[in-house]
Amino acid sequence: MRVLVTEHRGYIGSVLTSVLRHHRFEVFGLDCDLYRGCGFGRTHETIPSFDLDVRQIEFTDLLSFDAIVHLAALPEGLCSQRCAALIDEVNVQATIRLAECAKRAQVSRFMFASSCAVYGRGSGVLDEESDAAPITPYACSKSRCEQALTRLADARFKPLLLRNATVYGMSPQLRLDLCVNDFVGAATTRGRIDMQTAGRAWRPLIHVEDLCRAYAELLALPDDALEHTVVNVADTTANVRIMDVADTVTEEVPQCSRVPADDVLDMRSYRVDGTRLVAMCPAFRFRWNVRSGIRQLRMAMTAAGLTLGDWRGDRFRRVPRLASFIEHGEPLSTSLRRRSVSA
Repeated sequence: MRVLVTEHRGYIGSVLTSVLRHHRFEVFGLDCDLYRGCGFGRTHETIPSFDLDVRQIEFTDLLSFDAIVHLAALPEGLCSQRCAALIDEVNVQATIRLAECAKRAQVSRFMFASSCAVYGRGSGVLDEESDAAPITPYACSKSRCEQALTRLADARFKPLLLRNATVYGMSPQLRLDLCVNDFVGAATTRGRIDMQTAGRAWRPLIHVEDLCRAYAELLALPDDALEHTVVNVADTTANVRIMDVADTVTEEVPQCSRVPADDVLDMRSYRVDGTRLVAMCPAFRFRWNVRSGIRQLRMAMTAAGLTLGDWRGDRFRRVPRLASFIEHGEPLSTSLRRRSVSA
């Protein structure tokens, strides 16, 4: 199977391409390299790719592919008026257009990286039939894409809407703006975790390697096994309060403390049920838990000599880096397009 992965040089994509190749898929990438120079380690293999913005794709580019895994999106946290327009353009309109091109090119499998953030603030453990109640612009963009892709589905075009849990763990394109990664970075470089909230909110957590292996298992399923179009890519046992993540980090990193912001509540709080994923892929097993992921991150950060400046800077944080591009237009235009892009 020939698979195209959008944003294959990103945090998830750089792990996913390796996992898919290990599973004997023929993998190609599409990436405009927004985060050039932000790597944490070496990417051990390269794949054929389009150096192209996802907004520029044409259906003729997709004619040779059997499946598309669509990861490309602007991240959570961009909130200015200009950013809102870009989120609509990149996260929503470009996704819908890519799916329309895929359908026209007769690409039967379209896997869309959505997010459990679409649940917003929910009570109990939420499954795929629970109501979506997105709060942030990012989550709203994912929910709108889900609705549009559902309308495009037919007997020959089957979008699979994958609601990812909050990801953590090592990647060649490390991100420190993800909860677990951020806490470990703070503990390793400064010995203290200054939490942004009181920490009572719940999150479903998944290691990036487990997420990518789940994608590979779902991609390998025959079409007649896809009785569901929405799947929580999550481990039911890995719903954790933010304060408990911070406590686990302090247990793993000597002489580290945590300081909660007791007067700040996080409106996003949700626990999710991952039963459907296990039912669809009965051979799949989660290999990581939060504690082992924290240990992996700490060892890698220590070995690489991660500094306080690295942790504070924008090299491993998507939102401040993109905000700088949007404000100054260098080396990208303010619409986040590279000034010279070759296909």
